Amino acid sequence: MVTVIFPAAGKGKRMKSDINKVFLDLAGVPVLIRSLLRFSSCPKVDNLVVVVAEAEVKSTQSLLQKTPGLKPWQVVAGGSERQYSVLNGIKSLPDARDDDIILVHDAARPLVSVKTIEGVIDMAIREGSAIAAVPAKNTIKVCDAEGRVVNTPDRATLWEVQTPQGFKRSVLLAANKQAIAEDFLGTDDASLVERLGLPVYVVESDYGNIKITTPEDILMAKSILADTLEELQLQKLLAKSAEAMGEAISSLRDAFKGFK
Repeated sequence: MVTVIFPAAGKGKRMKSDINKVFLDLAGVPVLIRSLLRFSSCPKVDNLVVVVAEAEVKSTQSLLQKTPGLKPWQVVAGGSERQYSVLNGIKSLPDARDDDIILVHDAARPLVSVKTIEGVIDMAIREGSAIAAVPAKNTIKVCDAEGRVVNTPDRATLWEVQTPQGFKRSVLLAANKQAIAEDFLGTDDASLVERLGLPVYVVESDYGNIKITTPEDILMAKSILADTLEELQLQKLLAKSAEAMGEAISSLRDAFKGFK
């Protein structure tokens, strides 16, 4: 069984929006819906878990109910930090087995490819932990507190980490429990697993798997999507649901105002 958890309970302050960034319009379709449909198109994915702020749960459920083409899904309330939201997602799967695979994917990465998704799933099944990443393009400098360069790591060893990140359920749950016990907040899920002393393997992704964080990212995403066959097929799929989805987004906008 492969389940994907989408942490989406953040406020997205850098977007400077009056609504959670995952509900923003991207070429006529909410960012979150694009992410969910990408994973729903992957034959190896079985279930979706969307984790949002408590005030957004009902409106998000309404939005998903109006969206055709989704794999089985559920919406749960998130925590005060992304890490706690992921744990809430894990806890929403009481019947999951230890060797089931759980992927964690930024809901604000709507352009991930099925090739990357399947690559992470396959590696997680084989090795227990896997992350999507791309080779670093730029030279990276390590600096001290005063801004003085300390060293320059070999760029050939550096990878820019993305999502999805995939793990056997037993591994991800143990990593989260240890992090809580040690009051540790990681920058990603793999960092928690690394603290267990377990290996994490990289699956090469692509540079188009961008995260929507700023208004400029929306423009870049639109450029990537423009006139692709996949985009034309998606627009056709959602054409009849556009009005109902718009009503659900309006409800989410009201909920987000109360959340901020």
